[in-house]
Amino acid sequence: MMSDFRKLFGTALAMNANKLHFAAHSHHLWPDCTRTAQTRYWGLSASMADNKWDVIFNTVIPTAQGHVARILNLPVPNTIAFAPNTHEFINRLISALPDHPHIITTDSEFHSLTRQLKRLEEDGSITVMRVPSEPFHSFTDRMIDAVKSTPAAMVFFSHVFFNSAYAVPDLKKIVDVVPNKDTLVVIDGYHGFMALPTDLSKISGRAFYLAGGYKYAMAGEGCCFMHCPPGYAMRPRNTGWFADMGSLEARQGDDVPYSTDGFRFWGATFDPSGLYRLNAVMEMLNDLNIGVADIHAHVMALQDQFLEGLKKRPGTLVSPVDTPIRGHFLTFETDRAADLAQKLQDLGVVTDHRGTRLRFGFGLYHVAEDVEALTQILSGL
Repeated sequence: MMSDFRKLFGTALAMNANKLHFAAHSHHLWPDCTRTAQTRYWGLSASMADNKWDVIFNTVIPTAQGHVARILNLPVPNTIAFAPNTHEFINRLISALPDHPHIITTDSEFHSLTRQLKRLEEDGSITVMRVPSEPFHSFTDRMIDAVKSTPAAMVFFSHVFFNSAYAVPDLKKIVDVVPNKDTLVVIDGYHGFMALPTDLSKISGRAFYLAGGYKYAMAGEGCCFMHCPPGYAMRPRNTGWFADMGSLEARQGDDVPYSTDGFRFWGATFDPSGLYRLNAVMEMLNDLNIGVADIHAHVMALQDQFLEGLKKRPGTLVSPVDTPIRGHFLTFETDRAADLAQKLQDLGVVTDHRGTRLRFGFGLYHVAEDVEALTQILSGL
């Protein structure tokens, strides 16, 4: 029997009582514990004013780093940097590259990278090779061939592709073949973190990994993170004063020092409320003994029910469903993607589309009855 976790999301579900929210892959509904956490942060700011930063840096940040490190099986938590969004990290990574770098990536990366690289290409600042993500069955081999045959300053690819939900089955297999020890290897884990059980222990010394709380971590925006392997990109040109927190009260000299841990990739003053929400979600899950594997199993059961219950598919299924290792949304290719998304919106179903791809996202707050209602609505379109 499928578990029912709706009570954890009571407030959000009550506020969306007339909707079926199947966009968990985009904006996952927040559990009630995050509202309490947000209020707690407000109370800290009101009561301690500027002195609140002692609590944030000595307690809140280390706690959040510990949660991320535990979930990803990282050896130490201080390799984790936080930022309001992953775009900050991407620009700092690019700023750590040599002049006129060559970058190997894929044709299915999210806009935060894709747009930035295209703009730099316009100026001739960089050159880029984009490996097609499809066909999926040969992606790893084709990515390996590209990495081995073409020298690059950075290799960047997603753990789970945002436009298909295809999950790279063996991250280490790609990371291990990068021939130049100075090449930055970066994995976008936004659609993998807290969705797929992920163990980075065997690549933690070589690969950057970035993700955040906006989706499956259920903590909302403003709490993105990056694991920064020791010894790589030690002095990014794009740098904020947090990157040398230890020297804040010292007299500033002519040199530009950096922390040697993950803090070298920090920016500047930010809103820590997202970290309060992130910690609250992690503590809630710990208290209930709910792990990432449990969340993944719940979502896979919902997806299987959805596919079995569809009388007519809204397009060609893109997401590979012949493996249990896939993302938490299902993608359909159809010229009617925008039209169907709008019709569903008018009928109270929240989903989204990216170009000609219609996406349905499943989360911990869904139950079998929600999926049945969705399939009934789709049968009438």
